[in-house]
Amino acid sequence: MAGAGSQPPGGGDDGGRSNTAIITKAKPRTKRPNLYRVLLLNDDYTPMEFVVHVLERFFNKNREDATRIMLHVHQNGVGECGVFTYEVAETKVTQVMDFARKHQHPLQCVMEKN
Repeated sequence: MAGAGSQPPGGGDDGGRSNTAIITKAKPRTKRPNLYRVLLLNDDYTPMEFVVHVLERFFNKNREDATRIMLHVHQNGVGECGVFTYEVAETKVTQVMDFARKHQHPLQCVMEKN
């Protein structure tokens, strides 16, 4: 016999409700990474063929696409080589700049947020 102040088995005064909780699993929403455009800047000294070679080597462009981009850079002062995540864009800019310096060309490569 339960005396005064004692509780029924299984918990306190729950008004007849069970002690089960509903757990909802929140699906983490992954955010897409920011993308960055890698750009080549025109100068009056870097040979066009060198720029085509850079586009083929570092951006996997075929000869036709590389030539088209090179001409765009030449005529408009700037041209897009590709769009990448931050780390990839940063690596490509560094590779192009190092390669240009090694071959004594003033070619400039930069990245900007897309």
